[in-house]
Amino acid sequence: MATTRALLRLSGRAESVSFAQSVCGLLSLRPGPGPWTAHCSLERGQLVLSGRPFPGASVRLPLQRPPFCPFAALDQQPGASRIEMPRNRGVELCVAVILQSSDQTVLLTRRTRTLSISPNIWVPPGGHVEPDEELLDGGLRELWEESGLQLPQNQFSSVPLGLWESAYPPRLSWGFPKYHHLILYVLVISQESQQQLQARIQVNPNEVSAFMWLGPDVAEAVAATEDGTKTLRLLPEDLPPSVHVIELRDDGRTQPLVLPTSTLLRMTPTTGEDKERVSPGTKFALRLWLQHLGR
Repeated sequence: MATTRALLRLSGRAESVSFAQSVCGLLSLRPGPGPWTAHCSLERGQLVLSGRPFPGASVRLPLQRPPFCPFAALDQQPGASRIEMPRNRGVELCVAVILQSSDQTVLLTRRTRTLSISPNIWVPPGGHVEPDEELLDGGLRELWEESGLQLPQNQFSSVPLGLWESAYPPRLSWGFPKYHHLILYVLVISQESQQQLQARIQVNPNEVSAFMWLGPDVAEAVAATEDGTKTLRLLPEDLPPSVHVIELRDDGRTQPLVLPTSTLLRMTPTTGEDKERVSPGTKFALRLWLQHLGR
């Protein structure tokens, strides 16, 4: 378990947040579902954020959580018992890389079924940052560990996109949270094409079971299926019925797979009977990516 913490400046100094506390709830300066604005200091091995500007804050980022966030639900239940949640733990910091090719597609990976957190879910490469790492370096390391991709120096640029508060299980109806993360999504723009990047991909079978490249049109449809909403946004009539995926076989080789687009449009179920889908945080990151593209 990583020891890196996300720190909040609530009363003048940076303090760690306990596991059971809601980051969005502590930082929100106005009511509503968010997103909120977080003033951030991206320091080595840690992220310091506040709802107001502070000395050392270098960037402002949107901060969001799903409408069904269990920590938000617990905040709305005075006297709710949190005894079943881990103690002596804080909020873990993760970095996820939205890797954009020169032809404007982004890489998503499907987590293996054996993982304890979000198995069989589509996400960008990412994971915990080590205490002595720069945040971007941590994201690039996770990209390499999961996909085998090492980006040549001076052939990419990067920009932080936003922050997502994540819990697992994702709903109280699934049980009390066992994991609490703050995910920093970083857009990494490569000068290489999708074909050039894909030629070097060698996924880690312990973490990744498949990968795909999403273009803006399909990404826009996926991002429009917001978790927690009662009705879907109108989807484009020319949305392709399927997407092309590269899947890892049991023998370690890869094979092409045609995945129904409807799989990527699924929302988080109300029960623990989970299905293959795109994570809510990934949908949030895709919306931010599309905004960056000017869609």
